[in-house]
Amino acid sequence: MQPALWIAKTGLSAQDFKLATIANNLANVSTNGFKRDRATFQDLLYQTQQSPGGPSSSSTQLPSGLNVGTGVRIGSTMKQFTEGSISVTSQPLDVAINGRGFLQVLLPDGTTAYTRDGGLQINNQGQLVTAQGYPIQPTVTIPQGVSQITIGQDGTISYNNPTTNLPTQLGQLTLADFINPQGLQAIGNNLYEQSGSSGNAVVSPAAVNGMGSIQQGALETSNVNIVTEMVDMISAQRAYEMNSKVISTADQMMQFVTQNM
Repeated sequence: MQPALWIAKTGLSAQDFKLATIANNLANVSTNGFKRDRATFQDLLYQTQQSPGGPSSSSTQLPSGLNVGTGVRIGSTMKQFTEGSISVTSQPLDVAINGRGFLQVLLPDGTTAYTRDGGLQINNQGQLVTAQGYPIQPTVTIPQGVSQITIGQDGTISYNNPTTNLPTQLGQLTLADFINPQGLQAIGNNLYEQSGSSGNAVVSPAAVNGMGSIQQGALETSNVNIVTEMVDMISAQRAYEMNSKVISTADQMMQFVTQNM
């Protein structure tokens, strides 16, 4: 069997996966806090017929070897944690993180997830929650009838007490950071989970210890750049076409052999 057929097959599979990654990025171009993925590739094992440095005679060595590659495979998909643009919404419960850090979210199974999506809301118990209803940690409860909520750059949440006409603190948003954010496991709903690769979460108030600051009345948009994705899509399409051409050429060569021998 012509080896080029199998090598080109791996190339087609790899480019198909890359196109799926690009499609997911483009589909989430309007998703708050979304971080784009980048597919990486690795070459497969080589068939070594002559090793470099091997003897070519009793007194000489080969300056180079003779290796035949067997194709390519997907190595990983890497999250790009560059910051997205800040979109001003003027909604008092919308928060954007300027810099490093994630909001902490309590999942129904009791575990903690992390998000950059700061579109917060209030549930029927007055707690600050995500769009899916998951409570923000540490829990912050907004009393009924409270208006003019203020969220400071350090995450302090307060309101103007009508009785004393003084600011009254309700709680504080804290941020979590990781030594390797790219090791976080994406689980959907704009959430990430800690993994062995990400390291343990380091929790701190905002705007200190290298953490980002909180901006009220704004949201971080997706960091997907449409122009970059379009260029990557054209590149993947051309690579797919060339691998298809290899299969077509290998087929023509095999056809020639079967018809003329």
